[in-house]
Amino acid sequence: MKTNLVTLTIGQSPRIDILPMLLTYLPEAQIAHAGLLDGLSRQQIEQEFGKQDGDRTLVSRLNDGSQVLLASHKVERGLQKCILQLEEQGFETILLLCTGVFDRLHTNRAMLLKPDRIVPPLIATIVGDLQVGVVVPVVEQTAEQASKWKVLSHPPCYAVASPYQAGDGSLLDAALSLQEQGAEVVVLDCIGYQQRHRDRLQKILGIPVLLPNTLVVKLAAEVLVQVR
Repeated sequence: MKTNLVTLTIGQSPRIDILPMLLTYLPEAQIAHAGLLDGLSRQQIEQEFGKQDGDRTLVSRLNDGSQVLLASHKVERGLQKCILQLEEQGFETILLLCTGVFDRLHTNRAMLLKPDRIVPPLIATIVGDLQVGVVVPVVEQTAEQASKWKVLSHPPCYAVASPYQAGDGSLLDAALSLQEQGAEVVVLDCIGYQQRHRDRLQKILGIPVLLPNTLVVKLAAEVLVQVR
C-alpha cells in the first residue's frame, strides 16, 4: 500500500502522545512521520531553534516527554527545509502537526495541510456568535493570538496551561477561568492537547470543548481517501 502522507511535527517524531488519535482516523500503513528536531540533542536544539527575548514562542514535545520552547522564525525556516526534503522523497500530502502561525511555508507540488489556515475559519463557522475561550500552552503566545482569531465574531479570552507539563489540574483551572470570563466554547489550541483532555473538560464545564488537532486529522483522512 502506497505511503503518500507524512506528518511533520516541530518537535521529534513520532508524536507518541497523539499517535493513538492519529491512527483513529489515518491508516497506519499509509502514513509516515517526520520531525524538525529529529536526531538533535537538547543542546543542539537550543543552539539552532532556541528562543531569545522578544522572539515569538512555539512549544513542542521531545521524545523523552519534556517540553521545549522554540523561536517561531527559526522553526519556520527549518520547517521549510523539511517540507522541500519531504517533497523530494515523494510525499504527496504533508500534515503539519502544529497550530502555530506560519505565513511563508509553501510547497512545489505536495498538498500542505496547515492548521493555522484551516482551524480558525472552521471554528468560526462552528461557534457562530458564541464567546470563545482559547487555551494556549505558554503565556507568551497570548499576545500573538489576535490576528489568528480575527475571524471570530468576538475577540476570544485566553488562559494558559501546557499539555506537556504538570498535570491535568492546571488545564482544568485554565478552562474554568475561561468560563468565568464568559466563554461559551473552549478551544484547546495546541497539538499536544488530547481527546481525554477534551472529554474531561466538557464533562466538568458543561459547554463545548473543541480540539483543533482532531479537526485537522479528520480532514487529512478525507484527503487521503480522495488520493488513494
